[in-house]
Amino acid sequence: MRNPLIVLRLGMVALATLGCLAGGVTTPALIGDGKPILFIGNSYTYVNDLPGIVQALADSAGEKIAVETVAQPDFALVDHIAVGTAQREISKGGWAFVVLQQGPSSVEINRDTLRLAVKTFAPSITAAGAKAALFSAWPTSGRLVDYPRAIESYQLAAADVNGVFLPIAGAWLKAWEKDPNLQLYASDGLHASVLGSYLAAVVIYSRLLNRPATGLPSALRLRSGALLTIDAAVGKKLQEAAASALAP
Repeated sequence: MRNPLIVLRLGMVALATLGCLAGGVTTPALIGDGKPILFIGNSYTYVNDLPGIVQALADSAGEKIAVETVAQPDFALVDHIAVGTAQREISKGGWAFVVLQQGPSSVEINRDTLRLAVKTFAPSITAAGAKAALFSAWPTSGRLVDYPRAIESYQLAAADVNGVFLPIAGAWLKAWEKDPNLQLYASDGLHASVLGSYLAAVVIYSRLLNRPATGLPSALRLRSGALLTIDAAVGKKLQEAAASALAP
């Protein structure tokens, strides 16, 4: 666990903070009440407590969702299938959505395993009364050229199972169109900064709850007690980028 009150300095563009940054693996547990959403993935999902940010956005609008996370470092979806925890959680039923995420999957073999794993999960997701939602993962900062194929991989996987496509990587591109200086990556060039996670959460919240991506707060209190604060002008840019990526 990193030092509480982490501050990420984002050049001269913005200042974002998130107290008690989530950076580890915990036992799967349903948090909150309301429409239940299960997140299955790796550190792209649990770093910065992305599910918690989605929940906080819902809280800010007076809506109620419950979130649960099954995530392990470096896991692909096939790894979750092999371990079995994710399948057991899905089979408990009652989910509205099951969000599926692995790496960017831009190369052919990773695309193939993504699509195969999603098709493997699909029957149990349907049996649980839920809908699969595909978390379009961003490539590393050193592989920006991979964005189009990475986006396409998740579009194909969503179409395979009549699932929901979550255009998170596309929203990152839209954000850079608005402001190339936005630092959406953390210092490792792999994970999201607080800004990147906030943008991803806005996309997920807006698409899954069918709510506008704009007009949302840039300061949020998570159920964990962490406080996320983003410069209001930067938050507006991120929300507009999400809305643009989500547009038909």
